[in-house]
Amino acid sequence: MSDTSARLLRLLSLLQTPREWPGSELADRLGVTDRTVRRDIDRLRDLGYPVEATMGATGGYRLVAGAAMPPLLLDDDEAVAIAVGLRGAAGSAIAGIEEASVRALAKLEQVLPAKLRRRVRVLGVATIAPGADAKSVDPELLTALAAAISNTERVRFAYEAADGAETRRHVEPVGLVPYRHRWYLVGFDLDRDDWRSFRADRVSRVLATGARFVPRELPAADPAAYITGDRTDWGTPSLHFLVDIAAPASAVIGRLGEGPGDVVARGPEACALDMRRDDLPEWVAHRLLQLGVEITVHGPAELVEEIRAIRDRAGRAVKDKS
Repeated sequence: MSDTSARLLRLLSLLQTPREWPGSELADRLGVTDRTVRRDIDRLRDLGYPVEATMGATGGYRLVAGAAMPPLLLDDDEAVAIAVGLRGAAGSAIAGIEEASVRALAKLEQVLPAKLRRRVRVLGVATIAPGADAKSVDPELLTALAAAISNTERVRFAYEAADGAETRRHVEPVGLVPYRHRWYLVGFDLDRDDWRSFRADRVSRVLATGARFVPRELPAADPAAYITGDRTDWGTPSLHFLVDIAAPASAVIGRLGEGPGDVVARGPEACALDMRRDDLPEWVAHRLLQLGVEITVHGPAELVEEIRAIRDRAGRAVKDKS
């Protein structure tokens, strides 16, 4: 790196501190003349950095907000602080920032030196909290998947089914979606020759294969629409949820499905969930059990399997040890 380039980077780092910098102080910090500082300020402006100059005894130079954000320069402690903060945001339940946090974290960790990545990992373990009712997801796993999505790179990983069985998957990943306190990966499963969504907390041992792929046409407007069931290629959703519920419809509406039409009254003390959607069976299963009333599940098979898996896990949790 030339002396001029190194000096410009140092000058930019100083200007990113929110304060007025007198030209004489900048010259002293950089070991150059006031005239050289003025020339370097002009070079930064030519590169798109909005450097403002103010006159007078208390005047100087400062970096102001522009129409676009220029590249930032961070020292080691600043980079670690931002990465840890992004990890926390990635695991938060604040709507609208999780996915952007993962993308930003993937970009930042890609350029962090190894020693800083280790610091981020240690701090992240101590600071990240899971969502309200979700299993914890390792942010390193999310960033590995996000990097594969950004690079259009195929990945292999282990995946745990609802019954605890483990399978190996070979996937072309296209999106990570935060939905109802969980993370989901959307991708094309090469072994099954079809689109699939995967719960990130059931994914492990992610391996980027290095093989690039040309993205296929997703049967939805975007990965988020795929997860929520807003598909573009089906006139009728593939799952028909049909469950009898021993509770008044008024006590159930709003707690299941997306609207009153999904819950049908069957008398003053009974109702039924009758919903055709590509929803997530595990979410529906947990919501049904949280009602705390008798239910009879007629379908689909995916919902029956999920409730059986919950029953088995509960049974193991309270198994008599005597």
